[in-house]
Amino acid sequence: MNHDAELEQAEVPIVTAQAEERDDESREPESADKKQPSAETPQASTGKERRRRLFKKKDMPGGLWLKCESCADTIFRKELEGKRMVCPSCGFHFTMPGAARIDFILDEGTFDERFAELTAMDRLDFTDKVTYAEKIARAVERLGQNEALLSGFGKILGRRVVLAVLDFKFMGGSMGEVVGEKISLAAELAMTNKLPLVLFTSSGGARMHEGMLSLMQMAKTCAALSRLNERGGFSICVMTNPTTGGVTASFASVCDITLAEPGALIGFAGPRVIATTLKQELPPGFQRAEFLLDRGQVDAIVHRDDMHETIASLIDFGRKAWSDESVDA
Repeated sequence: MNHDAELEQAEVPIVTAQAEERDDESREPESADKKQPSAETPQASTGKERRRRLFKKKDMPGGLWLKCESCADTIFRKELEGKRMVCPSCGFHFTMPGAARIDFILDEGTFDERFAELTAMDRLDFTDKVTYAEKIARAVERLGQNEALLSGFGKILGRRVVLAVLDFKFMGGSMGEVVGEKISLAAELAMTNKLPLVLFTSSGGARMHEGMLSLMQMAKTCAALSRLNERGGFSICVMTNPTTGGVTASFASVCDITLAEPGALIGFAGPRVIATTLKQELPPGFQRAEFLLDRGQVDAIVHRDDMHETIASLIDFGRKAWSDESVDA
């Protein structure tokens, strides 16, 4: 900006102020006879204040009510939690946080977490609005866990298992180097201890912040499960809403048994992307668990209330792959 322009901008407020002064001088003084508004009586003021307090909108804590994305019903959170995060109107299964999933599926007090110390590295110095390292730090602080995958030993109706659960609340349950490593380590735990491996997935896919390194985890996890299978191991994957992207295209789809919760979104690319690319309308229920069951991509759809018994029965069915040590006497 040149010097003249700066002077012009500096002079604008002065001219405006002078104009306001002239305008004020040209105004006629108000007549003394003009009645001034009378002050409110104490009684009127008290009555108005009472009405203001009565009709004032009360502050309500957030998150008390949730809207079902299937039937659009509004549900009281406490009621939903009492029903294991299943909509009482339509039976839609809400996404469960990782820790809540572990508490739900395992016998009380049996979870023995492993590999919790593993944390992500920002090898690519990825920066969006904030750095990848800062995003990880925020997620760790908010959830109190180092990564999206929680893994360890536990028992399901007395059956010892190696459990791995993806937590969608941690960066959308996305798979980076640490998630891939922990899936591989969980498979090795199952081999070493001759236990069934049970996986629960809820993920947006590979973690873009790690670029090609995250895509490499697809091959790594599939190779780990292949080794488990070659050694005679037994694995079960339960796909929950949503399971998409590189997780669907890798370890979630190569276990011995593939289960799904009702209404779960399961696919690679999102339905909107597919519809735009194909330039045609997709069939009803596309990429939902029921759609995939009809086409043989999942073995069964299991309601959350029946999950314990179903997995326990499958463990009993597949336990001959290992010794009888997988079931407590």
